[in-house]
Parts: sequence; C-alpha cells; structure tokens
Amino acid sequence: MTLLTCLMLVLASSSAWSMNISYDDVHNGCEAAAETCNEYDTLLATPSTDSSLMRLNEMLMSGSILKQPVRKKQAFGWLKRYFQNSNKGRNKRFDCGILAGPSYSKTTSLGIGGGVSGLYSWDRTDSLLQRSNINAFFSIYVTGMYLLTLNGNNYMRHDSQRWSYKARFKRQPTDFWGIGYKNGINDALQSSYDAMQLYFRGDYVFRVANNLYVGPQVEINNLNARDMERPDLLYGQSTEVLSTGIGLVFQYDSRDVATNASRGNYLRVTQMFYPELQKGSKFMRTEFTYSAYRRAWKGAILAMEAHGMFNYGDKVPWTMLAMVGEGSHMRGYYEGRYRDKLLMEGQVEWRQHLWKRFGMAVFAGASNAFPDFKHIYFHQILPNAGIGVRWEFKKNVNLRVDFGLTRNKPGVEFNMSEAF
Repeated sequence: MTLLTCLMLVLASSSAWSMNISYDDVHNGCEAAAETCNEYDTLLATPSTDSSLMRLNEMLMSGSILKQPVRKKQAFGWLKRYFQNSNKGRNKRFDCGILAGPSYSKTTSLGIGGGVSGLYSWDRTDSLLQRSNINAFFSIYVTGMYLLTLNGNNYMRHDSQRWSYKARFKRQPTDFWGIGYKNGINDALQSSYDAMQLYFRGDYVFRVANNLYVGPQVEINNLNARDMERPDLLYGQSTEVLSTGIGLVFQYDSRDVATNASRGNYLRVTQMFYPELQKGSKFMRTEFTYSAYRRAWKGAILAMEAHGMFNYGDKVPWTMLAMVGEGSHMRGYYEGRYRDKLLMEGQVEWRQHLWKRFGMAVFAGASNAFPDFKHIYFHQILPNAGIGVRWEFKKNVNLRVDFGLTRNKPGVEFNMSEAF
C-alpha cells in the first residue's frame, strides 16, 4: 500500500469518525442511484487493493452515495423535528398535528388534555380555496371537569358550498349567580352546581353571490344542573332543559384565511326558532357577528369584532340566555356569571408578529347584558382589556395564552386558534 493511499485512508477515517458514520453505515443507508450503490457494494466485496480503497474513500469523501450524513440519534429528536416542521404548510392530503398539554381558564380551572388538529382540501388543484379544518380534543381538569369537543369548517369545491359543525360533551362543576346584572355583580350570590351538557350546532350554506352564503342551521342543547346549591335563583325554572332550534344563516365572508385572518370582512346573521319542548321554553333568537381585519405595518394586524344576541319570548330558558364570556368574546370573565335575554359587546385587537413562530396580542373590549332595550344602562357596561402570547402550531393555526382584566378578578385563557 502506497504512502498516498495510507494518507487518504487516515483522512477519510477521521472525516467519517467526525460525522459518526462508517463504511457499514453508508452501506446500510445508501440513497444514491442504484448503479452507484451497486458499485460501492462490489468494492466492499473485493480484496483491498490500492485502487479499490482509493475509489471507496473518494465516494465516501465526496458524499456521492449519501443525500446527507448519517447522524447520531438524539433523545426526543423526533419530537423536536415534529414541532419544527408542524407549520410548514405542506400540500398534504391531510395535514395532521397532534398536541397535548395544559389548559386553563377562570371558568374551567387548570386541566390537561390532548387532541388532533387537521387541515385538508376538497380540491387540492385550487390554490385559492381555503383549507378545511377539523379539531378534536379531550381534557380533564383539577375540579373534576372533563370535556370532549369536536368542531370543523369545510369549504367545498370552488367554494360554492360550506358546512360547519361544533359539538361538545362535558361534565363541569361550575358556579351560578342568577339572572341579570344585579345578581352577577353580587359576590354573595355565588353558588355551585354540577353541569352535564350535550351540545351540537351545524349549518350548511350555499353561495348565492360573491362572498355571500345562505343556508339552514340546527342546534341542540341539553343541560342538566345537578346538586344546585341555590335553585331559587332559577325563579321556578327546571334544572334540566332541552332546547332544539332550526333557522337560517346569512353569511358574508371575504377573509383570506378563516383560522387566522389578516384581511377581509366577516358578517354572520342567524335567525333561530325554538319550539316548545318544555312548558315555557318557546322563544326566538337573532344573533349577529361582524369582524374586520386590516394589515397595519410589517407583521401587524388590526382586528375588530361586534357581537349581539337577542332572545325573544316570555320565558327564555336560563340555559339559553346570552352570557358574557362565552366563545372568547370577553376574555377573563367567568362564563355565565352575567347572563340575560339580550347582549351587545365588541372588542378590538392588535396582533404583532415578534420572532420566528412567536407573536403577541393586545386587546380591549366591552359588554352589556340586559333584559330589554328599556333597561340598558351605561354603568352596567363590563370593561375588558388584556395581553396575550401567540405561537404558530401549524400554518395559520395559533396557540394562544391571554391574560384578561375584568370588572371582577382577572383571568387567564389558554386555547387553540384566535379568539375571533
């Protein structure tokens, strides 16, 4: 063996050692063309002549038989790679993400859970079609609450039809202050009960004009309040209420992305009719939501939302009253502490990208729940303000942690997707 060959062997060996690879590693992980891999196998099987050793080391040092070096495995490396690649936005048939961790809000307390978030398209050849989404999660909490949720939005081919759904099953030890602002502001009326709820809402809308959709909606809400501490606060209503409704949805949507819009407008108006399944439970509801999104400066989005819910009827069930803090409209408020037949509220939010997948949000809002328009008072307006942190879990799907100041105690909310 010549001196030159020996020197090349030493250099190649040190290079291979520094990359944690060997001849056997290369043999087992060859990803080049078949003829190149076959040549390498043949050289390994032949006697170690000067020419064969030089050719082996030439192939090894040039990297012609590997797309990338074989690296030493690291503990939990798969988890690191998973989160690094989770927001790449690849055009997969079903881009699925699995997430597990803690959650918290003033209403539910501290919990831990996990679930699946998925993105998919009904027409992958249409680059303008929004990707449909589905989210399924299960959580348990220190108070004994458990919650199973399933929701999703589907955008059909050419965006000619849309259908969405929201379902949940929960058992929740929770608090109740009664009905109306005067009861909600009174700390002495705080009482407990154990809620068992089964809820479903679904709609199917058809495009009738540019960005305008119309279609039917159904809703089912069955809630059983067990072990209620202060049943007198229900004013004679039943502790178990089943409400079913059917109605129409009018929707205008010019948002670029539904899960994390940066521009466009969204208007949704629903008119629901709830027949009398139980005595005194016949009523109607009109609800509207308007949201607008505008780009401000680099990485900044300004968003605003106005929301109203108006129930009509002699005796609307206490479970179907409009509630402050429901649906992330007033972050930090205990959901259902303030409830009444009518509600009007609004919020604005500044969202700012900070670094890589991290961002922040600053928000402010106000809400008012009242029995009728003759009894709406300025001093009963409930203020709201706060700050939050964002982390992009998947493309256009953020995890958020919001700290909200309220008229009562402040609250923290941890959830997936933007509040609106």
